[in-house]
Formats: sequence, structure tokens, C-alpha cells
Amino acid sequence: MFAPLSNVRRPGSSLALAVALMCGSALGVTVIEAPAHAQKKEQAAKPNYSEGFVAAYRPVDEALNGEAPDYASIKAQLPGVLAASETPDDKYATGGLYYNVGRLSDDATLQLEGVKQMLASGKTPAENVAKFNLLAGQLSYNAQDWAGARTYMERAIEAGTDSNEVAGLVAETYFNENRAQEGLTFLREAIDNRRAAGLEIDENWIKRGLSVAYEGNNAEEAVRYSLLYVNEFPSESSWGDAIAIQRNMLQYEPQETLDLLRLARRAEVLRNERDYLDYVDAADARRLPGEVLAVLDEGIADGSLSESNPYVVEVRGNANTRIAADKAELSKLEADARAAGASPTIVMATGDAFLNYDQPAKAEEFYTKALGMAGANKERAMTRLGIAQLDQGKTAEAQETFAKVAGARRAIALLWDAYAGNQAAGTTTATAVTEPAT
Repeated sequence: MFAPLSNVRRPGSSLALAVALMCGSALGVTVIEAPAHAQKKEQAAKPNYSEGFVAAYRPVDEALNGEAPDYASIKAQLPGVLAASETPDDKYATGGLYYNVGRLSDDATLQLEGVKQMLASGKTPAENVAKFNLLAGQLSYNAQDWAGARTYMERAIEAGTDSNEVAGLVAETYFNENRAQEGLTFLREAIDNRRAAGLEIDENWIKRGLSVAYEGNNAEEAVRYSLLYVNEFPSESSWGDAIAIQRNMLQYEPQETLDLLRLARRAEVLRNERDYLDYVDAADARRLPGEVLAVLDEGIADGSLSESNPYVVEVRGNANTRIAADKAELSKLEADARAAGASPTIVMATGDAFLNYDQPAKAEEFYTKALGMAGANKERAMTRLGIAQLDQGKTAEAQETFAKVAGARRAIALLWDAYAGNQAAGTTTATAVTEPAT
């Protein structure tokens, strides 16, 4: 696991907002407004309480509102009140009584039962439907009734609640039932809906989804959430995690790893000795000595690599030895690659050589040519064409190119596309790659 993703707060795990959303500290249910005989008056605006209910309810209500209420005795009388409830108004008032007894006696089970009764009565005022469903959902969540919590929270969403906690809690109900994929899908859809509506997205939702996907070895979802992360909250942490996820969860060949680590270098998130040495191995000093030397020097400069490390000394020496001769051969390599009978291998190698020496315009020319040749590795050529275009500041063209990459490189290209978008928006701190030292 990556350090930035450890100890991720579960979205909505703090459930302190429930009662604060209600009408005051209690539900504020106004129950029996008049003696039983008053119910005989035909006043449509008045609640319709049955006489038996009034008789059962009144002594319990008086006991609850008296000095030093005996909660054990009051609770014992609640089933009688419920049994006497006949009309919807009776049932709504009974629910309020249950809730208030539960609140005052710190009995969450009674509180939940009360809210359920009020909602089931059909008498909940329209302006309180979302609030009451949210409260029922949170009380169910605390009781670890995951299905019940999800039902009420989804009803709260349908009723118009805009609480930023709700979607996170619904996702958690799936996670707590070991239904990770359903939770991840729900959470992604909630994020998409908020983005479409122009609403703020909770970073913890993305981090939680990323953590669940990673811990569940769900590479597809981990890649999706890592892309969300870098697009919505670009930072050294999110970029480092997104690249590390692909390295750890997807099986890449050395050339694919090279292009992923090239992105890490540009995003300035090569994190440790392993990152630098894997980059060096994938680039290979025999093929790309300029790039290898530059990466080694950067690793030494930031303290990730030791200049006295025998392997670093050896590879650095090999790269230095090859650079002069390699540059001297560039003109011939360029001419050979432009020739009518050039093989796709020569054309691709020429593009790689110029990208290696930070000459992206020439690299673009040869990668473009390779794309039109039978036998060329088109996904590799397409990826590197996008890199060469981006290195020239051709952001829109690069994004169009990355969007065409398919197959095993698709996830890599999507990250490059996100990076290009970050650059266009000015939300990345990465600097341009400079020409390698000679």
C-alpha cells in the first residue's frame, strides 16, 4: 500500500450530523392538540386522532414531560400506544413519541423505530421527508443494518437532500457487506453526477474508492479512481499514487514501463531508488544513453541514488561512454529512417533516439511515419508520438493522440492525457524535461 493512501477516512464515517438536521434537538412532533371530544369537529386541518389512541397516549406523554421521568416504565407502555394507533395521524404521533423517548433516554433503537413509524404513516410533512429518511439511514447505519441504511439514504437522495455525506455512506453500506464493486460503481456515479451538476466533489470519496479498489486487487477500478484523483485533485501525492498503482497492479513490459516512468519524471514523482533504477533499466544505456544519464543525475541530485552505488557508477559510466558516439551517428540514423525502404524498426529507433536527446519535433516526425508502416508497433508509436507532441507544447494534439491508444497501453495513455489536461489548466507543478548532460 502507498503511504498517502493509508489511514484514509471512510467517507461519511462520522455520523454526528443526524440530529442537527432535524427540527431542533428533537423531531418537534406536535401530537395531541385537544381532548378526545375535539376530534369530533369536522376541521380538515386538524389531525385525526382516534379516541383509543388518545387514551393510551396521554398518560405516557405526561410521564415523559414530568419531572424525573421513569424511562423504564415509559418504555414498557409504548407497545400499548402503538397497538392503539389506528389513523395515520395516530401512527405519526406514536413515531414521534418513540423517537423522543429514545432521544431522552439515549436509546438509538427506539429513535430509529420512531422515525420509521413516522415515515411509514404517510403524514411526514413534505419538507421533512428528506431529513427524516436521512436520519433513519444514519441510525440504521450505526446499528449496522447496512441494507436498511442504504434504503433510507437513497430515499433521502431522491427526496432532494444535498448532504455531501450521503453518497459516501451509501457506498460504505456496500463495502461493509463485501459488495465492493457495487459500492465502487455507486460512488463513481455519484462523483460523475456532482461534477455534471457543477457541485464540489469530496476528495475523501475518491481516496476511499481508490483504497477499496487497491486493497481488493481490483486493477480496473483502481486505475479509474486514480484517474479521477489526478483529474480532480492533481498533486504530488495523487500523481505518485496513480503511477504507483499502475506499476504495482498491471503487468507491463519494459517498454511500457519506460513510458509510464517518463510520465513520473515529468510529473516529478519519481519517489525512490527503485523508481530511478527501474527507469534506467527500462531505458537501457545501450539504447538511450542520454536519457539514462539524465535520470541518474537527477536521482543523485535529489538524494534517491548514491553516487557511489556500484551499479550507478557502472551504468553512468556506460552512458557517458556512449553519448558522444551516439550523437555522432544521429545524422546517419536520420537519413536511413527517411529513406524509402526504411524498416519500421529503424524508423521507431530514430524517433526514440531524438526523444532521448530532447528533440521532440524530430521524434514526432518519425513516430508519425512509423504509424503508417506495416509491422510497426502502433500502440507504442502512438504513445510516444503523444509524448513528443506534449514536449513541444502541442497539448491538444497530444491529447487527441493519447485518446487513440488502445490495448495494454490504454491505461498509460489515459494518465498521459490527464497530465496534458493538468498542464493546459496550469494545475501541475512539473517542469519541462531538460536536455541530458553530456
